[in-house]
Amino acid sequence: MKTSSLAILITLFFSGCIQQIALNSIGGIMDTGFEVINEEQDLDIADKSIASNLKLLETVIRKDPDNKEYLLLASRGYSSYALGFAEDAEDNSLDRARELYLRGKDYGLRILNRNEKFRNALGKSPEELRTALASFSTDDVPAIFWTAIGWGSYVNVSLTDPSALADLPKIETMMRFVLDKDPTYFYGGPHFFLGTLYGARPKMFGGDSDSSRKHFEECFRISDGKFLMAYIFYAKTYAVQTQDRELFESCLTRVDTTSLDVLPKARLSNAIAKKKARLLRQQIDQLF
Repeated sequence: MKTSSLAILITLFFSGCIQQIALNSIGGIMDTGFEVINEEQDLDIADKSIASNLKLLETVIRKDPDNKEYLLLASRGYSSYALGFAEDAEDNSLDRARELYLRGKDYGLRILNRNEKFRNALGKSPEELRTALASFSTDDVPAIFWTAIGWGSYVNVSLTDPSALADLPKIETMMRFVLDKDPTYFYGGPHFFLGTLYGARPKMFGGDSDSSRKHFEECFRISDGKFLMAYIFYAKTYAVQTQDRELFESCLTRVDTTSLDVLPKARLSNAIAKKKARLLRQQIDQLF
């Protein structure tokens, strides 16, 4: 082999290695970056930081499209950003939130669809999906949880779309898998989700106020009442469904009076909960 050809091969080899090292380094930095952002209490800083980090993350994913860690960060990031910022836009349009929730769902599905049983069952009945989910393990809980969060949240802001509502049984099946495997995941996240699911709908459409209350109470127990977003959804779903104005107001007061330092790792989520509490108070006479 000529010296020049060998030099080219060596250069290409090391360029590829350096690029992969750079990607791994960026991924680690971004993972830490999202942890830091979750501890932020200034919503303006968080808004700008998350948006820019998500685009950087998508750039990294384009270079390393099969990286589960990056895909999971994107799934969680887009759904969290949609809930925290896009849903409360001043123009009251939910179009942006819908689009962002779909991104969160789709990034999660890119992980889950590697499982052939899941991929084949996704378009079938909830029972077939439940059977396919049995092929996953506890290690898959984060991907299943955040995919269901993105998908379920999209449905929640698309209640006039029958095709979106038709997916609820599948989403519930996915979250019940999480509940069975790790009910404490993300501050009792599966209880929070199912409590919202059963509390947001009237009984004739699958709502169940008793089940909703029990799930929320379990979520409060797991987080020791420190994850304030649960109180927001307890108020806007269960309390509204049962027309319990006193409970509604007490939930918002709990959010208002709790220090952001009560749960440092979720300071941003709790700050967003306080913002949502202010917005809900403005609607109280319309809701009761």
